[in-house]
Amino acid sequence: MLIDLRELLSGSQDEKSYKADIEMNTFNTGSSDYDIIDKPAVDVIIKKLGKNKLSIKADSYVTLSIPCDRCLEPVDTRVDYTVDEIVDFNDNASEEEAKEEKDYIDGYDLDVDKLVFGEILISMPGKTLCKEDCKGICLICGANLNKGECGCDRDILDP
Repeated sequence: MLIDLRELLSGSQDEKSYKADIEMNTFNTGSSDYDIIDKPAVDVIIKKLGKNKLSIKADSYVTLSIPCDRCLEPVDTRVDYTVDEIVDFNDNASEEEAKEEKDYIDGYDLDVDKLVFGEILISMPGKTLCKEDCKGICLICGANLNKGECGCDRDILDP
């Protein structure tokens, strides 16, 4: 969803709230694609901080289908995220802010999908398990050991 920021920048309002829908159905990290199971609307609050300066706040969650790190079975994982950004449209914006990528701003439009993408990416868990005592897969035949023993000899002898 695109949000037009010109109304706030023109000074007719100092604060505006939006209920924005996330349009993406899969979450692509660059190395993996995860199906999005649940994606409630995002409550976005935009406040005018000064001339040509806006504060963008949002928080919500998505539920991603992430494979278990041990057995590769899909696990529905809730990922909470919070957005707290300040966007300066002044020509003399600080060099540090100019270096920072704000790919979610295109002209005077705010792309909500791109805004929450980065926050979801850094909020994703480092390890996902289907259950704490997941046995994983057999290194020989690839069977899921949570469903039963496969009969392979997995003993590793010390040379």
